[in-house]
Amino acid sequence: MGNQLSKYVLAGVLGTIVMTIVMIMAPNLGMPEMAPWKLLSGAMGVPIIIGWIMHFIIGILFALGYGYVFAPNVSIKNIWLKGIAFGIVALILAQIGMQVMGIMFEMPPMDGSMPMRLVAMLIGHLVFGVVTVKSIGK
Repeated sequence: MGNQLSKYVLAGVLGTIVMTIVMIMAPNLGMPEMAPWKLLSGAMGVPIIIGWIMHFIIGILFALGYGYVFAPNVSIKNIWLKGIAFGIVALILAQIGMQVMGIMFEMPPMDGSMPMRLVAMLIGHLVFGVVTVKSIGK
């Protein structure tokens, strides 16, 4: 059990790192800035380091959700497709979380048009999903 937990935590960290690299590169690729660490810290009025920590904790929590809830209940055999499906679920859950945060806190403004933000968010979460699922393996 402990080994499995460690594997899920590590996969969440790795998925978050790769997703974050994509987010940092996004403006250079014509996409709006995606910086959830800034959004989290700005909304809650806490230092940026707290936003970074929360960003990684959320990634770890999503990976734990994958390992303990998603993977046992989704019968997709192809690991790439399973990663894509998980990335879409992560995106939906992240958007629900953002809506809840918007009710609780005053959210800072976001860059770019809504369609471009959606494309950027989709790409980021697909990358997260695939990297996380591939890191965990079958």
